[in-house]
This record gives sequence, C-alpha cells and structure tokens, in this order.
Amino acid sequence: MGDWSLPIGSLGEEVVAQLCELLDTASRGWRKLAEVAGAEKRFKCSEEELEMCSLKVLEPLGSPTQCLLQLLAERECTLRYLQGCLHRMGHTQACQVLSSAVHDVIRITVQPESQVVAEGTRVSLTCWASGPPGLTYQWFCGRQEVPGATAPELMVDTAAPLGLPQWYICRVSCGAAFAFSRWARIQVERSHSPESASGYCPSMAGLQILQQPRPCRLAEGDPLVLECRALGNPPPQYQWFRNRRPVEGARAPQLQVLQTPCLALHGTARHGVGQQSTAWGSRARRGAAEHGVGQQSTAWGSVVAPALHPPQVQLVTTAERGTYSCRVFNLFHELWSQEVDVEIGPRLFASGAPWQDGDGDSPEPGSPDQLYATDKVALLVGNMHYVHHKHLRAPMVDVHALSALLRQLDFKVVSLLDLRRDEMQMAVDEFLLLLDKGVYGLLYYAGHGYENFGTSFMVPIDAPGSYTSAHCLCVQHVLQRMQQRRTGLNIFLLDMCRKRNLNDDVIPQVGALEVTANIVFGYATCADAEAYELSQQGELSNGVFVTFLKRWLLEDEKITVLLDKVAEDMGTLELTRGRQALELRSNLSERRALTDPIRSLGQAETSARNLQWAKAHVLPESRHLRFDCGVTVQLGFAAEFSNIMIIYTRILAAPGDVTECVAKLTDLPEELDVDLKCTNRESPEELGSPLVPTWSVTCPSCCLYSRLCGLQRLRQELTFTVCLQYRYRHVADFVEERRAVSVGRPLIAKLNLSPPDPGKLPASGGSGSPLSASPPSSWGNSPEENLSPEVPGSHGV
Repeated sequence: MGDWSLPIGSLGEEVVAQLCELLDTASRGWRKLAEVAGAEKRFKCSEEELEMCSLKVLEPLGSPTQCLLQLLAERECTLRYLQGCLHRMGHTQACQVLSSAVHDVIRITVQPESQVVAEGTRVSLTCWASGPPGLTYQWFCGRQEVPGATAPELMVDTAAPLGLPQWYICRVSCGAAFAFSRWARIQVERSHSPESASGYCPSMAGLQILQQPRPCRLAEGDPLVLECRALGNPPPQYQWFRNRRPVEGARAPQLQVLQTPCLALHGTARHGVGQQSTAWGSRARRGAAEHGVGQQSTAWGSVVAPALHPPQVQLVTTAERGTYSCRVFNLFHELWSQEVDVEIGPRLFASGAPWQDGDGDSPEPGSPDQLYATDKVALLVGNMHYVHHKHLRAPMVDVHALSALLRQLDFKVVSLLDLRRDEMQMAVDEFLLLLDKGVYGLLYYAGHGYENFGTSFMVPIDAPGSYTSAHCLCVQHVLQRMQQRRTGLNIFLLDMCRKRNLNDDVIPQVGALEVTANIVFGYATCADAEAYELSQQGELSNGVFVTFLKRWLLEDEKITVLLDKVAEDMGTLELTRGRQALELRSNLSERRALTDPIRSLGQAETSARNLQWAKAHVLPESRHLRFDCGVTVQLGFAAEFSNIMIIYTRILAAPGDVTECVAKLTDLPEELDVDLKCTNRESPEELGSPLVPTWSVTCPSCCLYSRLCGLQRLRQELTFTVCLQYRYRHVADFVEERRAVSVGRPLIAKLNLSPPDPGKLPASGGSGSPLSASPPSSWGNSPEENLSPEVPGSHGV
C-alpha cells in the first residue's frame, strides 16, 4: 500500500503530466478541482490565483492544472485530500492515475542511524524503502558513490582510520523515480579514547534504541508524552530536541509537558504596549522571545518533567507543535531516534473531543470555545515614490499579496499606494469609521518609518528631507483611536525600519492606552534595526516580512502563534540573519485568529459599514461611445488598488469605408499621477506594472490601456477626452473626433481624502509606474550584494 499522507509535491513529473492532460481541458477540469478543494479554507484559491492559473494556457508549455497543483502543494495538501477531491468530482480516470502513482511512490521506511564506534569495529548502516517492485539501492560517502554498495545494508570497516567523521546517505530508485535517506554519521574513536583506559569494549556492548517515539496529534489542553527507550553499557543518557534545538531539562526517556507554579514573573514589558502573555510557559513562547519580544508571563511556567516526577496537571498549546527527536548517548556511542511530528490543534468541543483534519480544523460555529468578529476591516498602505527620500520597490507587491489573502479571510480591504501626510491621516479617519464594537481591525504599513522612545512613526511620501514627528503619522495615536471604537482585535503589521530619527528630539506625548487585552503588534524588524526588501533580476518581489507572512496568513491559528511561526521562518533566511528579525508585542488574552467567523451585532450597523466600504470600491460602468463617423468605442475599467485604476479603449464597430481607427485618452486631470509612458499602450504589459495578470484577464483583446494613479487626489469628477483618429479608404490623412467623458469619482476618490487645495508634487515625486522611477536591480555575486540596506527610517532592504 502507498502512503497517502505524503504531500502532493512528492508526485513525479510523469504523473503530474498525466493529470494535466486529463484536467486542463475537461469539463470536470482544473477549475472544478479548485472549487472542490476550496471547501477547506486553507486550500481555497483567490480570484487572482485562479486568473494566474488560467493565463498559463498562453505559455508554450504552460498548464493551468500544474499551476493549481503547485498552489495546493505550497499549502501542504496531501495525496489523500487530492484523491478525495477527484472522487467528489467524479473523475474516475484521474483517480486511477493518482492511485497507481501513490502505490509507486518510494518511501524510506528505515533510516540509517548515526553511530560512534571504536577503531577496528565493523559498522552496519541499514536503509529500507517501500514502493514499486524492483527498487535499487546505492550508498554514498559524501558525494562519492561507494563501489559495490547496492544493498539495503552497508558494512563499513573502520580498521583503517577514517579520520574526520564520515557521512553516508542511501539513494533508493526505480526507473526515473528516486528518494534519498537522511544522512548518517560514523565517528571513529581512536585507540587512545576513554574506552581503552576503562577496559570497556564497546564492540561487545554497543547502544541500541528499543522504543522509538511516535508521532501524535493533540488538542490544546491534552497531555504531551513522548518516549524513547534504549539499552546500552554504560547506561544511556537522553536529550530531547524540538525543531532540532535542545529542550531545556528534557533528559529523561519520557518527555512530558506540564504546568507548574513558578516563584516569580519572567521578564518586563520593555515596549510601548505593556504585554502580559497568557501563553503557558517560557518554552512555549521561545520563538517570540528569540525575536526580541519583551513579554511578561503570568505566574505559571512550562517545564519538562523527568519520568520520575509525573505531573499533576498537564497542558499543551499550539506553540508546542513541531518536530521532536531524542539523542541517546553514553561514553562511547551516540544514536538519534527517528524524528516525529507533534501536531496540536485547537480544542473543538467543551467535552474535549480530539482535533482532526478536514472540516474539523476550527471550532464548530456555536461551540462554547468559538470566538467571533462582528466584522473584519483592513487598511493596507504602501509608500514607494518618495519626493525627498529613496524610492522603494516592494510595498506595491506586498500590499497586493496581503490584499488577496485577507479577502480570502473575509476582510473588507482598502489598499492604497503613495500617500501624502494629509491623505494618510484622512485614510486612517475613514478606516476608523468602519470600526465598531467587536470588529477586527488590521493596519498594514510598508514604507519608510522610524521609532523614537518606543513610539513608531509612518513616513508619508511628501515628508521633507529632515522630517520629524510633525510630518509623520504616529502609530500609537491610531491605536488609541481604534480602542475608542471598542474593537474586538487590533492588529498592526509594520513593515518599516525602526532606526532612531536623529532629526527628531521631541519626546512623543502619547496618552495612556486602555487595558483591552486585544492588541497585537507585528514588527518586521527589531528596535533600532532596518527592514529589508529583496532584489530579483528582472522582476519585483515581496519584502522579507511579507515573503514569510503570506505563507502562514491563512492558517487557523491564534494570531500571536501565527506570527511566532513567521518569526521562525524569517530566521532561516541567511541573507538577513543578524540584521532583521520579526518582533512581536501583544497583550492578547483570548485565542483570537484571523480565521474567526463573522457574526454581526445588527443589520443596521452592518449595512452602514458595507455601504461605507463599498463607496471606495465602485468602478465606473463600462460604456459604449458612438462617434459621428459611425465608429463605436468601448470604454472599460479595472482596478489595481483602491487608488489606482486602468482604463482601456476598444473599437467595437466601424463603417466599411473606415480602414484604420484608434481611440486614445487625452486631457487627463493634472492632479493625478499619470505617466505618459503608461497611457494608450497596446498591451497591458507595456504599462510597466507587475500586477498586470491580476486584472488583464478580464479585459478584451485589441485595446489601448492607460494607468491612472493617485485617485485620492481627485477634487472633482474624473473627466477626460476620448480622441478618435481614423482614416477613410483611399485617403492618406487621418481624421480626428473628440468626445469629453465624465465617469464620476471612482474608487477611493469618493471618500474625499485629498484636502481642498493640495500643493502639487514636484516632477521627481514619482511616476504612474513604480518600475520607471526605481528599476529593480539584479542579484549581486555575493550575499552581501543581494541586500540593499536603506537609509535610516527606510522600509526595506
């Protein structure tokens, strides 16, 4: 039998090609698979992702099905879940292909173990695998094949000293398919090692693991017990590891997590928000502590109990999940147990029913443990094209990526790029109008920023060269106003630098915050450090923070646990290690998550909020313009962000005597950011925006496209001219007709964010295309060259 718990990423190229052939064009094809798989929230694809899949048909070797399977693989979809989806679709042939492939998957069942042996002994390494008939084995020492080592068992003769510890690995293959075992180390102790002095002969006794730990799936509050037993002479010692890091005090054969009273509080509230964490124990919060979170725990700590002292009260949280293993050793030998996964989910029912996969990933609606939001609202701001400071590249793609993910979580999202000081303030004011009792409010900011005396400031694009707090927005002031709205959860994700601003020596006067126990700050970097964005050749990419945040954002986790996972992931990036680390500040006392369902308090409040939000997201309706010459022009609209709109013109019909005609936009309002290089282009790609695939799929072909930025600056209705240029048969000269068009105040322009008479931005203040002002640089030749640290107060790398 095959292993259906493997991820779909384990499928071979031939199997994927067969599935693509069956699902790319069939009526029960890839779109139906996306719909069925989306029944579980973490596998639900956004409209943008589906559009990205559909555009693969335009590539010579592109496949929508393969793109969809890659998206599901990134979300750790298993073969069992994929098989269930295909079965519910009624696609028998695809089910058969997948079933036969699973039975042919090679899986290592017995891994070789590392050993420490005496010089002159013979060492046996074993690797067994399951899979299709005809499996072949090949052992390697380092990168070199071991001649003749083609059996599951490898005998290594240590009579000739091996010198440094040798590393061995086994490749198991069948045809083109293959799998590698894990590495095993053989370390040879020379004759002058301690065993010769003691008279003990390790080759006679050795060390053997009798009982391996087993993987387990638990609910919050369940006991966690792992056990590893070994036999050896001298008697073995034990050290448990979680995620390959030693667990403090876990030196017994049995690992247990328990709750026990401590004598004192741990840590202090070093930051602007006085955090009092309710997570159980210092080890459960280790990820946060490693990233500079000044947390003040309650008077309960989490410790690991030795087997001789069983606990009276046992408790685990989702923070205890991870991969566990045990190192077993004595004076002469060292062995490692197998690595096992401990999965811990939320408790589903008051009666204590266990956590299960599938539809039981989150508490059932109506259960006593379920928490609700009365609504969810997010304001995302990305500042890129600064007038007096270095331009940034990542905020546009960061804001767009988070917008798509938050919409999947039922957030009402307002996404804005390149705001001046007054515009940022008015955007926050409108955001606050959408908040009310029990609403989850999320503010994400990407751009230049700084932090003085524990107070954070967001820098608008029109800030002067030597800006101070008077030119910026104070994050803590926004928080105070959010608390006045009696929100259910206040989340701040600040993707900016937190260096000290030496031009600002004023100590911020921030009033006392209410003790609401619902505040979460996720900083992209630590205090007095910079945040970075990555440069990739030929394209824009997310900043470091969002690169890892978007991997976890859809998870059904308490928001603080989710950010802890992001912090752990960020720590694996070699380029920014020692330069940037996520910092979490929180006083959240309940298990609030972004995935919590919405239960509105009243129809009137919900309707008013929906209306206010919808005002900022209404596009003009497509219209047809008929000119005197008989030509009909279609005028259409698409949105990139709440303040960036695409207008396209298309010739629908023309009289027979008109041979050539084209419709262009002219006389666009001066207050908008309109780059002439981004108007009347023959293809969406010529607009220079990396987000073209997200909206161009809905646009017809044979159009002229124009990109309008800064809609928040419109002080009146958007009015422009459609200029039709055409030529009659056998006539050399073009004829021109013009038609004035007014489309009202589209998108965010309806909210009047711009002051009555704003000053114009200088010409250097940025163009309609973020790429034209600051082209992405290529990767350097060394890790140091691949980072571009910003000036103090900057957003990125």
